[in-house]
Amino acid sequence: MIIAASPMGLCGVWFTDQRHLPPDTVLARWPHKPAHAVLRLAVAQMTAYFKGRGQFDLPLDLGAGTAFQQSVWQALLRIPSGQTTSYGAISQQINNPKAARAVGAAVGRNPVGIVVPCHRVLGADGSLTGYAGGLSRKGTLLKLENVFTFADGRAPPHLFPSHPGQSNCGAQKALPFPV
Repeated sequence: MIIAASPMGLCGVWFTDQRHLPPDTVLARWPHKPAHAVLRLAVAQMTAYFKGRGQFDLPLDLGAGTAFQQSVWQALLRIPSGQTTSYGAISQQINNPKAARAVGAAVGRNPVGIVVPCHRVLGADGSLTGYAGGLSRKGTLLKLENVFTFADGRAPPHLFPSHPGQSNCGAQKALPFPV
């Protein structure tokens, strides 16, 4: 994994083989400073998360997105661990009910995967859809959070509510993440 922090907070968490990575030229410019306080905290919290323990409590820098993307990413932060929602439900929450596809695009561009839980967003029918890190990882993350899924990859209805409610990132990085 690649994680990155700016002076404002954690600004990137990516699987090394996922879609929408920053370009190699950008990654190469980021200094490698694993002693950076936010990175150390992020590594500790992610290690606990992957062991099935803990929540994230990290300062975030989500300033790299558009205003629309930022509103979607803030909505993602409100999805509790162990629960899921849909792209349409998020479009309702951000008061843009016809923007489910645009919400999907913004979710796909989430720069702080796992911590900003885009893996908790499912298709309208509860199916696993669209995860930049791969659908297999999305399923694994949901299982880690004790979200039961059917054999065909859909979430059960009780976990799937039908209706709810330019950054300087790259100042520091840790590469690779030790998981």
